[in-house]
Amino acid sequence: MKPNWILIANATHARLLVQESGSPMVVLQGFEHPQGRSKISELADDRAGHDNTERNFGGTAYQPRVNAKQKEHIRFARELADFLDSAAQQASFHSLVVFASNPFMGELKAELGVAATRLLASTHDIDLTSFGLTEVEQRIQHELAN
Repeated sequence: MKPNWILIANATHARLLVQESGSPMVVLQGFEHPQGRSKISELADDRAGHDNTERNFGGTAYQPRVNAKQKEHIRFARELADFLDSAAQQASFHSLVVFASNPFMGELKAELGVAATRLLASTHDIDLTSFGLTEVEQRIQHELAN
């Protein structure tokens, strides 16, 4: 029987856990995205949203839709989603449960492909990335029981 996968993630790192029936959880793979911790000023080349420094009538200032830090978060969400979708297409797991910080959960769900979305059993807006494996397993069991 195929295992169940559990992804715990935030915008800077993630762990993919595997749980076979009756066995403890095991870390299958870790993912790191240190650029997600960077300040916007370190990621962007220039002042965001300014096209013209003139102060007279007709000067233009645009607000960016997505700032550089959000772009990094989306890039990491896409990396995770691509990995999950590829594994889902290869039938590597039975179901997927995702525990992710908010708003990273929305970014991740937006990037998931059809195959991974089909196997998505549930999502939980909670960041468990800072806990050890034993604590994570207890918290996951508590969340799934509710």
